Amino acid sequence: MFVQDLIYQGQADKVAIDGELKITYRDLQISVEEYRNYLYSIGIRRGDNVGVLSKNSAYYIYAYMAIVSLGAVVVPINFQLTAREIAYIVQDAEMKFFISDVEVEIKEELEFYQYKFPVKKMLLTDIEVKAKIKGKYVPAPSLPESFTEDEVCVIIYTSGTTGNPKGAMLTHKNQVSNARMFKQAIGINENDNVLCVLPMYHCFAWTCAVLNPLYSKARITILDAFNPKETVVAIQKFDVNLIYAVPAICNILTRTAPTEALANVHTFIVGGTSLPIKIATDFAKKFNLTILEGYGLSEASPVVAVNTKNKYRLGSIGCPLPDIEVKIIDANGKGVSRGEVGELIVRGDNVMKGYYHLPEATKAALKPDGWLHTGDIAYQDEDGFIFIVDRLKDMLISSGENVYPREIEEVLYTYDGVMEAAVVGREDKLRGQAVVAYIVPADGVVIDKKEVKDYLQRNLAIYKVPREIHIVDHFPKSQTGKILKRLLS
Repeated sequence: MFVQDLIYQGQADKVAIDGELKITYRDLQISVEEYRNYLYSIGIRRGDNVGVLSKNSAYYIYAYMAIVSLGAVVVPINFQLTAREIAYIVQDAEMKFFISDVEVEIKEELEFYQYKFPVKKMLLTDIEVKAKIKGKYVPAPSLPESFTEDEVCVIIYTSGTTGNPKGAMLTHKNQVSNARMFKQAIGINENDNVLCVLPMYHCFAWTCAVLNPLYSKARITILDAFNPKETVVAIQKFDVNLIYAVPAICNILTRTAPTEALANVHTFIVGGTSLPIKIATDFAKKFNLTILEGYGLSEASPVVAVNTKNKYRLGSIGCPLPDIEVKIIDANGKGVSRGEVGELIVRGDNVMKGYYHLPEATKAALKPDGWLHTGDIAYQDEDGFIFIVDRLKDMLISSGENVYPREIEEVLYTYDGVMEAAVVGREDKLRGQAVVAYIVPADGVVIDKKEVKDYLQRNLAIYKVPREIHIVDHFPKSQTGKILKRLLS
């Protein structure tokens, strides 16, 4: 099965995309075919890399499905990126076409940075108008039999926390298999209405909140951004019952939404970054709804593991999805016993083909036997639940001891008045690295740094206690709510 085949899963007259304007599966199929014919008429062909910079909308789905149905490759772009960052992706991905939903002079802005922009730029709104002109475009030919599920359909650029972002190449098999695995794990069905509020350019949102419901013949309610009040209104108005979110959204809903806001929601799944236990317990207490934490990475399409209603453990990322293998290994590549900490590695049909034009980076992350090295430190308990300790690159070594920032952050979240916390390291001549904590207080709360330090000393070994504590108004974050620790100083 190919990604574009998912739009044919649901009954033709059933709603596929919910909202003020309801779009049936037949409407979706017709629009994708119209887009397909138009994009073929302007020259998009098999193997072409096509950039898509857009906020969430039905048009995004039309364009994505039309592009991959031509055998071309979608390159989703984060609309928060600067012109310089966009230029890097345009050139690195060797794009031939660039589709945007906003009337901005990206080309001129990029030329200010002395970057070439050798691609054809189009607006989604223009495509929508032109594609709807009946009888003007010759139907695009079907893909040849030589085109297989192992062909790349999307290049997802990673966040670039260590240098320039890398383009993870995902195939049709990668994306469809992950949608299937996830459906089997969480039990989504055609009666569900899934909220898509996370940005579609992000692999988590695309696979879980778009491909997964399409695979399951369900409905999708699309919001172009998260706004607490508007999100709650949409959830209640359109009978949304399944939500994918990030911890930041959970935190905001707990603090701002009425208790009955999620009364009709039966499944609330969180990923994108680690979920502090305090946020999970506060949310469950207020809404009488358990957050099911999951885990993934772009290179795995992205979902690797998730808690379910029938198999749940607080603080864990759940158990592996069906047909995904996981292993915890030591520094020498040997498997460790249950309960022992090591690097999490993953294998399955969901694992990427490699990084675009980066053979050495591919070789470092993806081994010949199919194991993907995640760079996450974890352990697995006797029942198979996986617990993420921290990112391998985030681990600090202070006075010769391994220090895991996430452990300190979990304790900080239990201190009264802390809304958000982040722990990083800074170079220290005496200790190698010194532990530094940043705290965002809850509204109207004044936090005493000395009292926080005393609290940490009562709950942590002395070498884990931060040398410095900083109180800040907010954290720099990605569009999916992940704290950008590299920007903390």
